Amino acid sequence: MDRLAFNAAVAMKEQTLGRQMSVNEMANATTTGFKRSFEAAMRTVAVDGSGLKTRYQPQAYSEDYISLKAGPVMATGNDLDIAMSGSTVLGVTAADGSLAFTRRGDLRVNADGALENGSGILVRSQTGGAITVPPGVRVTIRSDGSVFGSDPAQPSTTPPLQIGSLMLRDASQTPLQRREDGLFQVAAAPVGSDIIPGPVPTNLTAGALEGSNVNALAVMVKLMDQSRAFEQQVNLIKESKTCDESGATMMKAS
Repeated sequence: MDRLAFNAAVAMKEQTLGRQMSVNEMANATTTGFKRSFEAAMRTVAVDGSGLKTRYQPQAYSEDYISLKAGPVMATGNDLDIAMSGSTVLGVTAADGSLAFTRRGDLRVNADGALENGSGILVRSQTGGAITVPPGVRVTIRSDGSVFGSDPAQPSTTPPLQIGSLMLRDASQTPLQRREDGLFQVAAAPVGSDIIPGPVPTNLTAGALEGSNVNALAVMVKLMDQSRAFEQQVNLIKESKTCDESGATMMKAS
């Protein structure tokens, strides 16, 4: 019975990783541009120590690859809001100065006149630098990532001037992983590595935002399944204790 209780306890521990992933997804179900990445899987690991060398134990692990499946697109009417299509990602400058990528498109102009997203992360241009917006200029973004500025004081017939171009990359052929700061980076590559351009043209929709691609209903069902599995393992431990107590009673002298 000790082995039964031990196996149930190990199963409860391995299920913890899956619950953490589900809770993380549920917490980001309404985050702009959030992409699922966590997938729990099981693998067999050889057990070291005394005994036979053929002993193996299941172990849970996570595959942290970004799923670029599109989320719902919501029209906002804001000229600086963008929703990236397909496998397009936006290049940004992380807090440590390295190149990173994101799908968050709620852009704005900060106090220094630089373009950043809602998290305060600076947006990169195609040349790698920041995109600076002159004071008092109205910014519009086109579907190819070109950033144009126009002076509201000028006649409406005056054509806008291009002030930069967003760093857009096609990640259809490049696996991405999540960084500790929540941004994306190229998997199995040094931090700050750029994405090799893919075959799919980059594209975006201006005046709209992409929501999270997390299915809240599916995550809730997964959480309920995990809760029931946890209760099942607890019941196994309780029954193991009951069987041990019954066996000990049988050994008592009448």
